[in-house]
Amino acid sequence: MAEAHTPNERPKKGAHTAIIWGLVVGAVGGLLANSILGGDHPRVRWTIENVTEPAGTLFLRLLLLTVIPLVFSSLIVGVAGFGDVRKLGRVGIRCLAYCAVISAISVGIGILTTNVIQPGKRISDDVKKELQAKFAGDAEKRVAATKQTGPADSPAMQVVKTFIPTNPLASVATESPNLLHLMIFTLLLGGATTLLPQEKTRGFIDALEGLQAISAKLIDIIMKIAPIAVACLIFNNTARFGFELLGALAAFMFTVLLGLGLHCFVVYSIAVKWLSKMSPLDFFRRIKTVMLTAFSTSSSNATLPTTLRVAEENLKLPRDISSFVLTIGATANQNGTALYEGVTVLFLAQLAGVDLTLGQQIMVAYLAILGSVGTAGIPAASIPFIIVVLGTIGVDPGLIAIILGVDRILDMCRTTVNVVGDLTAATYVAKAEGTWTPPEKA
Repeated sequence: MAEAHTPNERPKKGAHTAIIWGLVVGAVGGLLANSILGGDHPRVRWTIENVTEPAGTLFLRLLLLTVIPLVFSSLIVGVAGFGDVRKLGRVGIRCLAYCAVISAISVGIGILTTNVIQPGKRISDDVKKELQAKFAGDAEKRVAATKQTGPADSPAMQVVKTFIPTNPLASVATESPNLLHLMIFTLLLGGATTLLPQEKTRGFIDALEGLQAISAKLIDIIMKIAPIAVACLIFNNTARFGFELLGALAAFMFTVLLGLGLHCFVVYSIAVKWLSKMSPLDFFRRIKTVMLTAFSTSSSNATLPTTLRVAEENLKLPRDISSFVLTIGATANQNGTALYEGVTVLFLAQLAGVDLTLGQQIMVAYLAILGSVGTAGIPAASIPFIIVVLGTIGVDPGLIAIILGVDRILDMCRTTVNVVGDLTAATYVAKAEGTWTPPEKA
């Protein structure tokens, strides 16, 4: 049964307005620092290392520390709320089918724009050598960290190890928790809960609902420092790269941003209008806070608490659907990442003078879709995947150095596309299940 909504309901404005100001102040301050003093100036480096980077990292870590308890409680409560394993399976199939189709479209857009614009053929050898020299050290570390040690598992064994944890606590007890493992464990736990009588599971669910509410309150408190933290995070990036680096990689950045823009504002708008029966303009207006948080943090995981809150408060999505779909989406529905990976691989292949056949490009698209599913929702998580694919198609993985300088700013953009995609998936599934009616336009 669809939920009733209050007419002329308006999402809160204060949060996203303050974050926008933080973005503007941080971006302007960083660009001024870079243009006047330079990104390598001692004062700029000192400010980043001792003021803005610690402040931004504090905000990120505070958000990330809420992710595990929130995901664990929200997903189990959401799955248990279905009350029927068959309904859970239907929702899961709809969610995964939507993610697969949208991801394929995103990679197709990326490969098409790269073939049309040919950004790899627009960079001179001098700029190529300069960028490689500047970021060679970082590239060597990343390539070395990606190399296999010991014999590789068979494809079937890799699938088993990728999806099924032997110890779910160990999977999340790291600096970069494996949310896919946590998701699988909680889905199994929640599914088993629906098979037991309510009197046996009521206490367990009540405790998790309490943990969910406490986590949500903690997120509200953390978000109060978001404008200052966002200003610091943006300052770090703009003060380091400046206009010179942007100019050198303008064709590559334009290709990525064009692809991401088309996917976000054209493909998603069509999906929301056609599948969710909601006005795209109203949809984007209601999720502004999520988009700004994703853009500033470059992390789907860090944005997940805000995404869950906005889905429930602004889009009025049922909690069981939003908890399930958005948690899965943070790991498995990374459309922006898939597009970026496809564009980057083709760009570096063009730069290396390697002409990929149609079959090789289809293989890159396939790998990008698969790779985006397992990509951690943290900054720069797609770089190791790109290194592996470059080696597969015969391109020097060391060329990754060329794009490292602008990867973070593009990471901000693709993360925004990722989380918007998660919300479009949630509205589609809720509408298809008949449990949600789009809120009236404010």
